[in-house]
Amino acid sequence: MNGDPGTAAPGPDRPYGSWPSPIDAALAASHDGRPEYLGTVGAEVWWTEPRPREGGRRTLVRRPADGRAARSVLPAPWNVRSRLTEYGGLPWAGAERPAGGPLVVFVHHADQRMYAYEPDAPGSPGPRPLTPLSQVGGGLRWADPVLRGTEVWCVLEEFTGPGPGDVRRVTAAVPLDGSAAEDRSAVRELTDDRHRFRTGPRLSPDGRSAAWLVWDHPRMPWDGTELQLADVTPEGTLTAPRTVLGGPAEAVAQVAWAADGTLLAVSDRSGWWNPYRVDTGGGGAVNLCPREEEFGGALWKPGLSWLAPLSGSRAEGSGGGLLAVLHGRGAAVLGVLDPDSGDLVDAAGPWTAWQPTLAVVGTRVYGVAASPRSAYEVVELDTATGHARVVGARAADPVDPAHYPEPQSRTFPGPGGRDIHAHVYPPHHPAVRAPAAEPPPYVVWAHGGPTDHVPPVLDLHIAYFTSRGIGVVEVNYGGSTGYGRAYRERLREQWGVVDVEDCAAVARALAAEGTADPGRLAIRGGSAGGWTAAASLAATDLYACAAISYPVLDLRGFAAETHDLESHYTDGLAGPPQTLALRCRERSPVSRADRITAPFLLLQGLDDPVCPPAQAERLLAALRGRGVPHAYVTFEGEGHGFRRAETMAAALEAELSLYVQVFGIDRDDVPRLALHG
Repeated sequence: MNGDPGTAAPGPDRPYGSWPSPIDAALAASHDGRPEYLGTVGAEVWWTEPRPREGGRRTLVRRPADGRAARSVLPAPWNVRSRLTEYGGLPWAGAERPAGGPLVVFVHHADQRMYAYEPDAPGSPGPRPLTPLSQVGGGLRWADPVLRGTEVWCVLEEFTGPGPGDVRRVTAAVPLDGSAAEDRSAVRELTDDRHRFRTGPRLSPDGRSAAWLVWDHPRMPWDGTELQLADVTPEGTLTAPRTVLGGPAEAVAQVAWAADGTLLAVSDRSGWWNPYRVDTGGGGAVNLCPREEEFGGALWKPGLSWLAPLSGSRAEGSGGGLLAVLHGRGAAVLGVLDPDSGDLVDAAGPWTAWQPTLAVVGTRVYGVAASPRSAYEVVELDTATGHARVVGARAADPVDPAHYPEPQSRTFPGPGGRDIHAHVYPPHHPAVRAPAAEPPPYVVWAHGGPTDHVPPVLDLHIAYFTSRGIGVVEVNYGGSTGYGRAYRERLREQWGVVDVEDCAAVARALAAEGTADPGRLAIRGGSAGGWTAAASLAATDLYACAAISYPVLDLRGFAAETHDLESHYTDGLAGPPQTLALRCRERSPVSRADRITAPFLLLQGLDDPVCPPAQAERLLAALRGRGVPHAYVTFEGEGHGFRRAETMAAALEAELSLYVQVFGIDRDDVPRLALHG
């Protein structure tokens, strides 16, 4: 880059976008991802952690009970990640062996087999397979496991044909002795496959009951789920399950057991995801903290957790004891809830957003949290003292934090008087100024999902642009989680309308107040955000260009081509099948390609089963011969969402080159992206 701006004295003004920056694309890419899936093995805390520089694999990390530094358990090429429903889910479980030392089971991404591993066993030969070898991309997949005696109970996904809908899912028991590694019949199926989707079982403390969540097409898990309960027989089978909570219009996001056998759940029956104590006899549920806040979120993957009982926090029989909860509007924070009094005390510390993964050891709670000044790290809260500290973090960036942007969380007025939530990241550099009369270029970031949200935390992908003088605004448009069910359902049958209007309203507001240059506005997004970015180019001339990654571009094609989980997602987002053809003509960028005139960058993984390359290729075919400047960049071996450091670095540099060319920015330190008409 152009020297070290962190040590430079303030010099002459430099136009926005031309600032030097110590945050290069390789650095931003190498720190992509965050810890996930916290759990306990005896008194130890374990989790998965990304390794972008190692082909994008995820390793398993353990933190010893004596407080020594956390370390990776599995070397490359082991990759702890399930492909259940393509998005995965909890890929590991562990327990302390009676003879001492941990036993863990995990799913290896490359072959989707489940393995057992005893890392401390003398002369351990390494992981040994528990499940049969099946075709990569099909066959058998496993997720959300729990150890029970001599078996692993988990979700089994089995493909029965070539189509994405040729699949069945059941709760299964896999023997730990490895007998199923060569014999599929050794896997016991504990449930039928009447329900299309399910989470893994949660076993009661006495082992006599199991609870899980199920849902069916056309619902998504934030539309309506059912909490099912079954008895565990002495023979290790399950009785016929009964539904004790939930339904078509109630989304139960999580189920858990307290130490005294109290069944707990997170439900949005009030219009907000709140914690409940559930009557196992079917007598209803009691809201333990009735607030207009979210104590849960979108269950995109089984194994997410927003609630965890604190063991030994109170005498048994008093309602289950204290609960660690994640709650808030927009971003979630960690708190400790007394379900008897309703008192809720938040953890002290700088962290402003916590991910849906919690683990408990005694009176200590572990979670994954970030702030505007720190990326996601593993945090320990000692509830006895109130002290919180970092126990697992990435290596420090070789960058002065003075280059990090400072987000501003704001609410903007939208069409019809509706509120729109967004986080504004103005351009920022500690040693460079811009001309006083010059407003900066801004990029609107539309998140994926679209049933998801973005919190205001440190993201080096954002800092890559803001440190160069390009502003970013992340929009939690209508349909986002974090603001109650009514806000979420603003997008019902309005995808391509409400999201496009909300992003445009925020961009226009920033331009009107002088924060952004109205002539240098861009929009970018991936997956569902890619749909919003492309649809925005077809709906308005507000944006000078767009960066679109692994997008949905054709509603009808998406419904037919995507994976099973989202094959009916458009029913709620755009309308039922009988109206899909009309909505496709009205909203799909492929159908409205004649309205697109602004330059764009299209980034696509060639192994994407969620938004296949065919989506991108149809848009390019519809634009052929129309002279719209664009670039189509593809990546072998990448799926839905990029994981390899080299891919992410190339994508960032291509995006910056697009803005440099379209916005007329003077800089020559980024490879020039070839735009073709």
